[in-house]
Amino acid sequence: MTLLNIEDLTLDLPNGKRLLDGISIRVEAGETIGLVGESGSGKSLTARSVLGLLPGGAITGGSVSCDGREVLGASKRELLSVRRSSAAMIFQDPRAGINPMRTIGDHMTESLRLCQGVSSSAARIKALELLRAVRLPRPEDHLGQYPHEFSGGMLQRVMIAGALSSEPKLLICDEPTTALDVTTQAEIIQVLQEQRAARGMGMLFITHDLNLAASICDRVYVMSGGSVVEQGGAREIFTAPTADYTKRLIAATPSVEVDPAETVASRAGVASEGAAAAGGDSPLVLVEGLSKTYHPRGREAVHAVRDASLTIPRGGSLGVVGESGSGKSTLARMIIGLEQADSGVLRIGGAERTAVPKGRDARLARARSAQMVFQDPYLSLDPRIPVGRAIEDTLRLHTGLTPAEATRRALALLDDVGLQAEHAQALPRTLSGGQRQRVAIARAIAIEPQLLVMDEATSALDVSVQAQVLDLLARVRAEQGLTILFISHDLGVVRRVCDETLVMRRGEIVESGPTEALLSTPQHDYTRMLIDSVPRPAWA
Repeated sequence: MTLLNIEDLTLDLPNGKRLLDGISIRVEAGETIGLVGESGSGKSLTARSVLGLLPGGAITGGSVSCDGREVLGASKRELLSVRRSSAAMIFQDPRAGINPMRTIGDHMTESLRLCQGVSSSAARIKALELLRAVRLPRPEDHLGQYPHEFSGGMLQRVMIAGALSSEPKLLICDEPTTALDVTTQAEIIQVLQEQRAARGMGMLFITHDLNLAASICDRVYVMSGGSVVEQGGAREIFTAPTADYTKRLIAATPSVEVDPAETVASRAGVASEGAAAAGGDSPLVLVEGLSKTYHPRGREAVHAVRDASLTIPRGGSLGVVGESGSGKSTLARMIIGLEQADSGVLRIGGAERTAVPKGRDARLARARSAQMVFQDPYLSLDPRIPVGRAIEDTLRLHTGLTPAEATRRALALLDDVGLQAEHAQALPRTLSGGQRQRVAIARAIAIEPQLLVMDEATSALDVSVQAQVLDLLARVRAEQGLTILFISHDLGVVRRVCDETLVMRRGEIVESGPTEALLSTPQHDYTRMLIDSVPRPAWA
């Protein structure tokens, strides 16, 4: 049975700009269809058209049929019927799709009570069943909790359970595992596959992670510039692509299974050039016995980091991997100076950094020596000023460049990270997530710091943009001797970027060593579990 049939879909804005051009996609019952491509290719817009979530004033053509009902041109009542019984959508950011002021129980039972006429007691029972189905550990307790009390992975499971409450025939997943660690991602994917099999649903799965698409999709559509450039069986697309665009995407995708000799050689070359540019192999970062414990009111103490010790040579790169809550970000924030350690030694460039800097000059000196790129770039950019000015302000504060010189340098930095001159005048809200992250990276490297800390900074980027950013980092390392502390859940990216890697679990470092050796011959059971959770092609 064909659940979704999109034929020759076109979408134009009132100004005449065409966003979708002749899209044709089919999803059958019990089938998972992948929709892959870069940001701006039209993936999410195509998926949203199934539920009638289109831009205001959009002019559409073609046909979008869901469960036998035409969606384009449908009335509000007809669209509501489709959303209630035929199709449901899971969005990329679960926190943006759930009211932070209401409990999980309210979120789970509202549609059951109001849309299906189920009693409050029956709705609660159904909500508990759904939360158990998505493997949340304490469903009875969770119903009374609020979204801020959940991790990203747990909240995404709540959103999946909420989407399943209407028993949809078609489930649309828009990047549902982006920025999740590999073990949580594996659990979410297993939940989705189990629910698809149990309910006979069809799934339209949008992702920029080609390894993930290869692991779960039966067929794949590749989109670029609002058009489908290639389609076919997943194995056919990923092993023998015909479109040049698809070939470029596959070539840019990092893999844990890459040629070890090539990886070691290329990384060793960058490391040696970086060390030479930085002036030797002596440690830039020295951490000994660093610990941090939080004491939330009315709850048990949380030991975020326990007795962590590490070194990073000048011009070197260290990867930090582990699940959410393992202490990776807390360790990074202590090194950068955003958190104060309870105990231990921290030196950067030979200078003691455990104490809070006193005075403006000391704070500026610390900022010049170490910069951080955060996972969510929107929170680190001022929403009121254009992104070009954000970079210019950083340059003028730290380097003393004239306004004209700062403008020229800012434009050159934007070009380095793949953005155009017109983006300099854009406000952060008008840019995509990937574009905002590139701005954040450009601003961080603008003052040529000794140490760059990247906290999941490439997790939301398209593979081609990610490859461009990683090439940029390699070039800056080689030219300026930049030292990198790289936090990521993507082990393929860690393999490509990092000379050394350490694995954290529950605040402790459980294993460390050269990246290639650690990923190819892990010694700790937890490291092996992380590696086993990496998506691999279904046919492998």
